[in-house]
Amino acid sequence: MRLLSFFHAGSKSIGAELNEQEIIDLHRANALMPNNLREFLEMGDQAMELTRELLEEPLRGIILKKRDITLAAPISGVERPKVLCIGLNYSDHAAESGQKIPEEPLIFAKYHNALRGSGENIVRPPRSTKLDYEAELVIVIGRPAKQVSEEDAYNYVAGYMCGNDVSERDFQRKDGQWVRAKSSDSFAVIGPLLVTTDEIPDPHGLAIGCKVNGEVRQNSNTSQLAFKVPQLVSFISNYITLEPGDMIFTGTPPGVGFAMNPPGYLNNGDEVEVWIEKIGSIKNSVVE
Repeated sequence: MRLLSFFHAGSKSIGAELNEQEIIDLHRANALMPNNLREFLEMGDQAMELTRELLEEPLRGIILKKRDITLAAPISGVERPKVLCIGLNYSDHAAESGQKIPEEPLIFAKYHNALRGSGENIVRPPRSTKLDYEAELVIVIGRPAKQVSEEDAYNYVAGYMCGNDVSERDFQRKDGQWVRAKSSDSFAVIGPLLVTTDEIPDPHGLAIGCKVNGEVRQNSNTSQLAFKVPQLVSFISNYITLEPGDMIFTGTPPGVGFAMNPPGYLNNGDEVEVWIEKIGSIKNSVVE
């Protein structure tokens, strides 16, 4: 399934893609359905089964044309998910950063107010001079997960999204820690929708990349992830209880702006596009 959050006629709802032109409005279709994806995931198998039934026999009045809706971040900051991120998880990106792959996953976090969807602006914060992009595969948790094994980890994954781990390199260097550099407002772009694991049973062979103003900057494959999805879910859940709607940014491949010669930082007016095979793409403009 391909699940999404959207606005239609002034109201927010959640839906599922019926085909390339249409979606079904899940909240309108069934009174049990919430209007946000985090609560949908908290419903567990019941929500998934109801959605499958609606996709098989969509009811009159719940089908909307994609051209008539506005996409939102699949899971918004209002829903207050945990946003966990992995650093240095592609060997060639670690090399361009002058570092080695760590012995264990390097975890940092973003605040929920950093979340934005495709089409929303990436806002340059005050005194920002070195704004950068990072294309990433994002894991979305579907069930409460605490100290799960690698063998069982996929049972706790709801699906995957595209992500842009926006970063301010000058802040990162000056501060010595990454809170301001990684978690300023609008620095966690996700979308365009959540693709469930039945459509992507193996997330480790997906083309992933980033364009800036149409120029390809990153072009890699998730097969190059050093720590794979089961390792990340298991490792993090040993220290932090994961809950439905929480997300894990899995790290970025090479080609980020700071590693270019000369550096290719983002400027006001730039359009940044992150794409992942089988998921889609997110596009955002940079503004002051």
